[in-house]
Amino acid sequence: MDIESWKTKSKQLRTEVVALYLASKHPRTPWYAKVLAALIISYALSPIDLIPDFIPVVGYIDDLILIPLGIALLIKIIPRDILEECRAKAEADLSKRKPKNWIAAIIIVLIWLLVIYVTLSLMWPLVFKQCEPNDLAALSLFFPDFLDFQILDRIDVSQRF
Repeated sequence: MDIESWKTKSKQLRTEVVALYLASKHPRTPWYAKVLAALIISYALSPIDLIPDFIPVVGYIDDLILIPLGIALLIKIIPRDILEECRAKAEADLSKRKPKNWIAAIIIVLIWLLVIYVTLSLMWPLVFKQCEPNDLAALSLFFPDFLDFQILDRIDVSQRF
């Protein structure tokens, strides 16, 4: 399979999932289909599985089998006319989707960077205040080489010999 066929299948899957969501909210959808849709969604999003995911290979098999089987069953029990109506609405909704707003994303990132900068500028003096001689001795307990470098910086080389 080439990349284009994967993209086509991905687009169809996205349309089908949106259509199933719309069908689960449709007033003429039977109650048992709505319950099954809620169970499938809750199982897919739940951290609790029948077989835990940390078990290699087998842990993901339940997700790969149960969720698609549930979706296939859901497609079978939703009346065809409701499903077709919801598929058409899903295609229309996905086709007229607005492009991503990169300006809003950049503004949000800049706001977060500003918050980080202000937080660091306020915290920096508190965390890295000017060290007193007693602080240097305390630091040497945790970082033995720290005090040696501080002393070497203060000692005149001519006095060492």
